[in-house]
Amino acid sequence: MSSTENPEKLTGQALMKDLFEDMQRKVDDIQLTNGDAEDGTEQKVVEEIESLCMNCHENGTTKLLLTKIPFFKEIIIMSFQCDECHFRNSEIQSAGEIQERGAKYTFKVENEKDLQRQVVKGDTCVFKIDDIDLEIPAGKGQYSNIEGLISTVRDDLASHQDARMMQMPEVGAQIAGVIRKLSDMVEGNSFPFTVSADDPSGNSWIEPSPRDSSGKYSKSQYDRTSAQNGMLGLGDDVPHPSAQNGTSAPETEIRPEYHSSNLVGATAPTERTTNNVDDEDIVEGQVYSFPATCPGCTRPCDTHMKMVNIPYFKEVVLMSTVCHLCGYRSNDVKTGGEVPEKGQRITLTVETAEDLARDLLKSESAALSCPELQLEVQPGTLGGRFTTVEGILTQFRRDLRAQAFDLADGDAEEELVKAGDSMPAETKRSWDEFFSTLTDAIEGRKKFTVVITDPLASSYVQSLTAPEKDPKIEIEDYERTEEEEEDLGLKDIKTEGYEQDGDKKGKDDEKVAEAEA
Repeated sequence: MSSTENPEKLTGQALMKDLFEDMQRKVDDIQLTNGDAEDGTEQKVVEEIESLCMNCHENGTTKLLLTKIPFFKEIIIMSFQCDECHFRNSEIQSAGEIQERGAKYTFKVENEKDLQRQVVKGDTCVFKIDDIDLEIPAGKGQYSNIEGLISTVRDDLASHQDARMMQMPEVGAQIAGVIRKLSDMVEGNSFPFTVSADDPSGNSWIEPSPRDSSGKYSKSQYDRTSAQNGMLGLGDDVPHPSAQNGTSAPETEIRPEYHSSNLVGATAPTERTTNNVDDEDIVEGQVYSFPATCPGCTRPCDTHMKMVNIPYFKEVVLMSTVCHLCGYRSNDVKTGGEVPEKGQRITLTVETAEDLARDLLKSESAALSCPELQLEVQPGTLGGRFTTVEGILTQFRRDLRAQAFDLADGDAEEELVKAGDSMPAETKRSWDEFFSTLTDAIEGRKKFTVVITDPLASSYVQSLTAPEKDPKIEIEDYERTEEEEEDLGLKDIKTEGYEQDGDKKGKDDEKVAEAEA
């Protein structure tokens, strides 16, 4: 019996079983593909499913649309409507895979045009308005703009404000202040303010623009914690379905010859295989290995490291991680030594092919900018990199193209021809002009300057006249800002007198224990 034949006779578990089986059959038949219309334009297919209304328990309609967002990726837009009680609901879900690393976007809203920036808030994303410390927790996925998200929060808070003022006047007064601040933001009376979107799955997003000034827009990626992997259903923190009732399934043994090779979840090693870091003294030019955990699949893997001495600079450590199970690869450069008293700003004037071929080390704490190219790179982007000026600009171009046009390879010419077809014409023209200027600089047709600002003074640009001063390189020391000190954790570091603090804390603990006894 289907849910549409005689709903009055279906109750309890029978009703639930029938409804969800019917929905599953319809979902299985959906073809979420975009066809091509006769005129060559993209034709979006909307699928409709009859589904249960959780408000009145009558049948409503769920509409599904698979669409692609410019600068981002495919998402599924879902909308539910019930004709009986007029209940409506909508949300989005990512149509792609969980990314190898989590991502956090930060954006400073400075004018009314910034309020129209598109935002994808995934169901695992935490959206925050930093200036008033207001947080929208992970939950329903949303596709909107910044104005729409703020308005939704304001309306939700205002909907129960009258009852709140009657029952809890003090709390109601505080909420009223928050509502006023949110209204000022939406109406453009509270510029500037900062918003952020933090998603461990890496599937949330705030729209970028090639015209964003320094410090206005930033994206940083991070390795997920074990708890975050467990929340996403990755790693060993995920409970087995059979353990929900307090029971566990028996362990199964598979003969080695039946294991698949080079597949995720195949014969994952249970022990790290190499570790020669602890047994030997670290010397220059020698490759060492030590055990690590893959950020992509959380399985054991190896990290290789090599110490290299950069002339007229310092020793740095090149690190590379490769997971043979899921194919994850990463490389990074770490600089050593004590924390300097001041930060350092390096300015290089690039005019010739020799300048493009200069070695360059950008540490993970450094920001890089090229004013003539309208290029701003925030600390943490790409991690540490030891390459050339041409190499790092090429890497930035590849990554920005892949992000802006949602390409697997930002340098693939055949993909670039078709890229950005769904973008507004003005936006696509802005990106094309930006990448054209960047390409001219990479190929030596445009002069520009590279400015590296590193609060830890751990970045380097090769001098062609060392040890004499290079006329094309300017190096200046500067006092770190309070924000930089806080971000680097330097305010929490104490290098003197910590022994006395430890002894004092131990005595205080003893006194507390005696008092409790």
